[in-house]
Amino acid sequence: MRPAELRDHERELYYFQLRIGFAGAVVLVAFALLFARFFYLQVVQHGRYASKAEDNRISIVPIAPNRGLILDRNGVVLARNYSAYTLEIFPAKVRDLERTIGELGAVVEVQAKDRSRFRKLLAETRSAESLPIRTRLSDEEVARFAANRYRFPGVEIKARLFRQYPLGATASHVLGHIGRISTRDRDRLEELGVEANYRGTDFIGKAGIEASYQHELHGTAGVEQVEIDAAGRGLRTLARTPAQPGNDVKLTLDVRLQQIAEDGFGERRGALVALEPQTGAVLAFVSRPGFDPNLFVDGIDPAHWDALNNSPDRPLNNRAIAGVYPPGSTFKPYMALAALELGKRTPRSTIHDPGYFVFGERRFRDSKPGGHGTVDLYKSIVVSSDTFYYQLANDLGIDAIAGFMQHFGFGARTGIDLEGEASGVLPSPQWKRKRFRLPEQQKWYPGETISIGIGQGYNAYTPAQLALAVATLANQGAMYRPHLVSQVENPRSGTRRSIGPELVKRVPLRAENVEFVLRAMAGVNREGTGARAFAGAQYTSGGKTGTAQVVGMKQNEKYDERRVSERLRDHALFIAFAPLESPRIALAVLVENSGFGARAAAPIARAVLDYYLLGKLPAAPVRPAPLEAAEDAASD
Repeated sequence: MRPAELRDHERELYYFQLRIGFAGAVVLVAFALLFARFFYLQVVQHGRYASKAEDNRISIVPIAPNRGLILDRNGVVLARNYSAYTLEIFPAKVRDLERTIGELGAVVEVQAKDRSRFRKLLAETRSAESLPIRTRLSDEEVARFAANRYRFPGVEIKARLFRQYPLGATASHVLGHIGRISTRDRDRLEELGVEANYRGTDFIGKAGIEASYQHELHGTAGVEQVEIDAAGRGLRTLARTPAQPGNDVKLTLDVRLQQIAEDGFGERRGALVALEPQTGAVLAFVSRPGFDPNLFVDGIDPAHWDALNNSPDRPLNNRAIAGVYPPGSTFKPYMALAALELGKRTPRSTIHDPGYFVFGERRFRDSKPGGHGTVDLYKSIVVSSDTFYYQLANDLGIDAIAGFMQHFGFGARTGIDLEGEASGVLPSPQWKRKRFRLPEQQKWYPGETISIGIGQGYNAYTPAQLALAVATLANQGAMYRPHLVSQVENPRSGTRRSIGPELVKRVPLRAENVEFVLRAMAGVNREGTGARAFAGAQYTSGGKTGTAQVVGMKQNEKYDERRVSERLRDHALFIAFAPLESPRIALAVLVENSGFGARAAAPIARAVLDYYLLGKLPAAPVRPAPLEAAEDAASD
């Protein structure tokens, strides 16, 4: 057996101490690094992390302002707000939307239309923080959800302001409607540099006054600092900068007059614009059919949207400023005035009207078979002789006609304070060259001028343009821009900013010529085509009936509306002003596919003038006269 080896204790002790020293150095270095990091975080970066900690504890919540009111000229509220609870889903916080919505239905009623609207909103506004699945919850529904809130992360109840239109569809195309802010709206707000003021705002004006005066009505957004818990729930409000409500907008519109005008159309399609000649203030503005803007308040559901958007009656189309129509015989007073101003006719000029006008190989028919016999300028307006104006148009020429008519705003936007206005068409050789591409289409043919003289052919104007033209004529050539808003009021300070009349121009006209045409238009309502509608009126008014073809007729073919489908029948028009001595109101009426202006449009104008001038309400709903009565009266 080998003797035990002797161990070198000193050597082992040395290595042991060396390992201990190395480990101690490592520990020391580690603690030094930890201390350095601790020092860096707690001292050097103290401000930064203190701010982050505060952000985690405090949430900055934008406060949407209360939208301003819209009132008529007498203070009747046309658009206001009310508060209600909504059930909202935060899509980014919900894993399974369909499952969550299904489970919500067991707590709060969620109908099929609510689901459809939610999906529509989700597709249109993907950047939205939250979207409503139910609006205007009852107190009982709020209580039921509150008791089950823990089951639905990413679903909250919010108190929201809702827009309300107390009179429903009345003046719907004036008021317009609001809608949820889209990506396009966000881009436009960014371009304008006002996006910050719309944080927390879900809705924006989409049409009408709601859109054109959006920035007046919106107000200034506020903010509040809210202390939140780990789950993101608010605990208490730390600071608050209140939102400033939007300004109230007062209209020039008289809503009672508006209702009378709308009622006059019944179920018929059409438009009416009534102006104050001396200021351009819009007294009534009708586009029929209308729509209920309340449908858009919390996002229109697909069923209602399809019904409005696909209706053949096009209720969303603002016919008063976006619909363009031939003016028909309402164009004749301006043709007569052009003849006087340009020296082509005198008040005593006469022609023989055999019931037609021959140009080349074509015969242009008068609306009255056999004609009107001997016709002077006054009678040409009163009985609406087509033959007189066929010949006059040929004598004037298209350049002279277009040059004169542009002074009255034909073929140009009126500048009314609404979006979506059409410019219409004032035909001329220059217009035709721009309109068509083929050389043979660009050429202006002399025969085309003939139809222009009676307001047909390429002529196409909006009812607003017709109203502005007759207002300018009644106002001796002074044209004021039409406007719907008369005043903007700050509800906080009570300060008011008035929107006064804006004189666009003065058409240079000889007073005696204007007076002659106005007297002839008074003859229309006293003894001519408008006499039946204005029988027994307690004031003297001027007017002109018109009938505008929808489809062309073959040469020598007589129009018979009984044989034409309803949508292809002629449009009925009427322009008017009153009283003759000092006009206070001028208007244009168009009734689609209703035939003679004397039968369908003039009675509506009479009802509007009666109420505005006399305060007289219609004894019965305005209805067109029988077809036979209109045919017996005179041609348009």
